[in-house]
Amino acid sequence: MKIAFPAQKDHGMESAVYGHFGSAPLFIIVETTSGTCESVANLNREHLPGQCQALAALGGRVIDAVAVGGIGDGALRELNMAGIKTYRAIEGTVAENFRLIESGLLPFFTLEQTCAGHRSGETCPH
Repeated sequence: MKIAFPAQKDHGMESAVYGHFGSAPLFIIVETTSGTCESVANLNREHLPGQCQALAALGGRVIDAVAVGGIGDGALRELNMAGIKTYRAIEGTVAENFRLIESGLLPFFTLEQTCAGHRSGETCPH
């Protein structure tokens, strides 16, 4: 299984999970069977609010899951339609969130938990 974690900087498994899927500078993709990881630049970072193209952001990489602290409903729907599981990450590292996924303790994201946007006065549930 391959899991993508949005990140600000590439520190491998010790990378901090970035709070927002669409504006993350890069993704750390972890292969669960081998434990290897690779860094992939977010190819859709510069987009208008609500216009994130989640699959384009991942650069065409085939993944099975994403773990993120915040995501818009359009991006979540796109990932779900592609059969990609989306976990609601805790604040911490890729390694910490990876262990929670392996333990079955990291919950899936729901549409009620998605970001509404980041214009003046709007807040997110994370």
